[in-house]
Amino acid sequence: MEPKQIIEAEDQHSSGTYYKRPVVLVRGEGTRVWDIDGREYLDCTAGIGVAALGHAHPVVIEALREQASRLITCQELFYNDQRAALFKRLDAVTPSSINRFFLSNSGAEANEAAIKFARAATGRTEIVATMRGYHGKTLGALSATWGNDFRKPFEPLVPDFHTIPFNRPEAIADTISDATAAVLVEIVQGEGGVRPATEEFMQALRLACTEHGALLVIDEVQTGFGRTGRLFAFEHHSVTPDILTLAKSVAGGLPMGVTAFGDTVGQLAKQSHTSTFGGNPLVCAVAERVIAHIVAADLPTHAAEHGRHLMNAIRGLSKPQVREVRGLGLMIGIELKQPAGKVVRSLMDEGILALLAGPKVIRLLPPLIIEASDIDQIANAFDKVLT
Repeated sequence: MEPKQIIEAEDQHSSGTYYKRPVVLVRGEGTRVWDIDGREYLDCTAGIGVAALGHAHPVVIEALREQASRLITCQELFYNDQRAALFKRLDAVTPSSINRFFLSNSGAEANEAAIKFARAATGRTEIVATMRGYHGKTLGALSATWGNDFRKPFEPLVPDFHTIPFNRPEAIADTISDATAAVLVEIVQGEGGVRPATEEFMQALRLACTEHGALLVIDEVQTGFGRTGRLFAFEHHSVTPDILTLAKSVAGGLPMGVTAFGDTVGQLAKQSHTSTFGGNPLVCAVAERVIAHIVAADLPTHAAEHGRHLMNAIRGLSKPQVREVRGLGLMIGIELKQPAGKVVRSLMDEGILALLAGPKVIRLLPPLIIEASDIDQIANAFDKVLT
């Protein structure tokens, strides 16, 4: 089909719940993607932080090819070699207090499981989340997600969810209590404007959870597996989660969610939470090899160094429209003094694909394999569109 026909077909038959840009992407390699007309783009969206190894990485391709020829699906009614290998890999890279993993298909599902597990473990119902937090759009996860645009059409949501201001430790005592099952927090708020948590705030949350017998659930759906310059973003702070939720980068572009926990949750009742596609051998095989490659290639350090380079390059442009450049590693937010939508569209015209994180924030989530020449291209594009 011609580009116009593809766009018309999607507009006619898709759900209509997405804002779509008028570009038909058909191929990717490394940090680049190409549209149907052959135009090249530097991909700073990475599938919203999914393609940690970039596009068409040999590790992903080989794992897919090998496992697809052996066994694609095997529900957790049965044991499987690839699932066992992934469990061992996850156990090796997570804190020693975490040794069990529920596998699903997305970050929202990982957070849904975390909410259920916390309620089951504590016998309590109250969940505390943060203002500007984003945890997914399924009904339970949406109840913890901030923002009326997301929430209003689907109210009433699940009861007993409360919010506290992000990075305001003084507000914690008024909300977290002996009735709290869990606190759900991002180390860096993604949709909320790429806002890193402070050490003081994370320490206060950990202390309050411990004092009241609540579980600290750290949502690393977007930050996990090297994005922020550490394998996990909580490693920037001296806190350890009771439950850790992961997705996006874990399987190099394939759908997977992980809810990780340990003795603070304990043994869950059989059949209390299951997933037909969760833990299928195909995605497990890819995830195990992707995690191994991220660690062996030390991509977290690469992300830390290149993230600093990229943030400094944009700050060095000294553009009056830029209010602040912030982030951790290769999770970067550029807050403008004006709406960011037109700038994102102009960047696309310059061959750079970027994201929004609120009306005035441009979010960059490039593959962790980005190089210095890519950063120069991004900075040059920003220099042009903000001039």
